[in-house]
Amino acid sequence: VQLQASGGGLVQAGGSLRLSCATSVDIFARNGMGWYRQAPGQQRERVAFITATDGSNLIRAVRGRFTISRDNAKNTVYLQMSSLKPEDTGVYYCNTFPITLSWGQGTQVTVSS
Repeated sequence: VQLQASGGGLVQAGGSLRLSCATSVDIFARNGMGWYRQAPGQQRERVAFITATDGSNLIRAVRGRFTISRDNAKNTVYLQMSSLKPEDTGVYYCNTFPITLSWGQGTQVTVSS
C-alpha cells in the first residue's frame, strides 16, 4: 500500500480530528504531500498541501481551522482539523502534490450538525 490514510470518524460540529497518512520513505522524501477530499455527489478537491521544504497552502474554506504538517522521520503527513463543520464531511485522501500516485482507500470524515 503506497498511501495509508487514517484518523477519520464521526464528530459533532465544532469538534476536531487529526488525519494521518503514512507512505514509503522514497515517496515521502521526493514529493510534496497533499490532502484531498470528496464530498457526497461532488468531485474530489484539494484541501491542503505541504512541500518537501515545509511550505504549505490550504484552501480558503478551511484556512484558520485546518493545519497540515509532515513528520519526515515517520514518513507521515497530518491534517489537524478543528472547528469542523458539516460541509467538511467527505472521504479524505492523501496523495503527493502534485498528484502522481493511484488513490488509496481514504478515510471517512462525518460532521454532524
